[in-house]
Amino acid sequence: QVQLVESGGGSVQAGGSLRLSCGAADFAFRYYCMGWFRQTPGKEREEVATIDINTSTRYTGRFTISRDNAKSTLYLQMNTLKPDDTAVYFCAAHPASCPPGGSFEYWGQGTQVTVFP
Repeated sequence: QVQLVESGGGSVQAGGSLRLSCGAADFAFRYYCMGWFRQTPGKEREEVATIDINTSTRYTGRFTISRDNAKSTLYLQMNTLKPDDTAVYFCAAHPASCPPGGSFEYWGQGTQVTVFP
């Protein structure tokens, strides 16, 4: 059974940084597409970044997604945070290729990120 556990959320002042981690257990992490998503109340879930099985690091503007297959851990480094980045951040996994439209098969419980002005 796939297990995903996010950590690293918290409160930070605008302009600051946070690094989220997603620990994975009980599946072949290296063979899964991984992703970070976020959601705020009343809004649709939004894709933050995804990373396929052949990539170790992707830079997406202020955020960097990376994976350590040896540790079965996914990371999201978030820099220059803004109040609009406030959301619950979810880790997700999907076997093999990254699915379209965020239709990942497995999801973590989420971790809250709050950015105050």
